[in-house]
Amino acid sequence: MSRVCQITGKKAQRGNKVSHSNIKTKREFHPNLHTKKFYVPELDDYVVLKVSAKGMRHINKKGVWKSIIEAYEKGILK
Repeated sequence: MSRVCQITGKKAQRGNKVSHSNIKTKREFHPNLHTKKFYVPELDDYVVLKVSAKGMRHINKKGVWKSIIEAYEKGILK
């Protein structure tokens, strides 16, 4: 899974780069992804996830184990 957040499912979006003269050319907006290692007390082990900044905020709020379970249920994480 490259350039896809494993918690929120965010991926690249397409849009236009607009110059000063208003000429539009296609470009991609990539999510703010980081490869992070999280400790999961329920497994007593570390898990490496590629998560966006919003995904890290989600993990801080709900906990890593609950976030992983929700991602599985939504079909984001396989």
